[in-house]
Amino acid sequence: MNNLRLSDVSVDTWVQGEPVDLDSLSGSVVLIEVFQVNCPGCFLYALPAAIQLYEKYHDRGLEVIGLATAFEDYDKNTLDNLKLLVNTSEVIGETYKALSQRGLLIGTGKLPWKLPFAVAMDRVVPDNEPVTDARVLAYSRQLLSQFDRLPEEQQRSILNQVRTFMEQKIMAAETFERFALQGTPSALLFDRKGALHNVSFGQVDYKERIIEQLLAQSG
Repeated sequence: MNNLRLSDVSVDTWVQGEPVDLDSLSGSVVLIEVFQVNCPGCFLYALPAAIQLYEKYHDRGLEVIGLATAFEDYDKNTLDNLKLLVNTSEVIGETYKALSQRGLLIGTGKLPWKLPFAVAMDRVVPDNEPVTDARVLAYSRQLLSQFDRLPEEQQRSILNQVRTFMEQKIMAAETFERFALQGTPSALLFDRKGALHNVSFGQVDYKERIIEQLLAQSG
């Protein structure tokens, strides 16, 4: 896991809950649920599941933090829209469209539930770094640990895709990139000592089992 720790999570702004000193969470199992406000799957699956995990395991030592990020749709995945979500339960963009079509909103397009845990915004800064061959290769290796073992043709395809992504990317989300996340929803699980134990992309069915295992371990 590249020796990454809970302290490597970057936070720009705490939107809900007191500003959390991540180092103070030592002794707890910590789930960082990484989402975008313009991500239907995050609201259909990942965030409701995170709420269930929080309600089931918080008393046993699980801390959950919702971390909004932005690696695309920078005009929608903003701090202002995150504040709108937390303060009024209103959703926007593709999230609104998907949940509305499924009849999952109430009133004037609001969620019927609220996030019961701390919520923050990832640190997102302008990305002015040149897209060099070395940078594309390093990012590809970070994204895929088995990159160097892939067939040459597949390596070239991945490098081309990464280069296109990086050339179109005008912002850099620090936590998203530091942990080499593939998209949203993603989840970071840290053990009671603050060490990164698991990274997952999408809605996975083994997350609860890992949380139970980590909770059973001593600090």
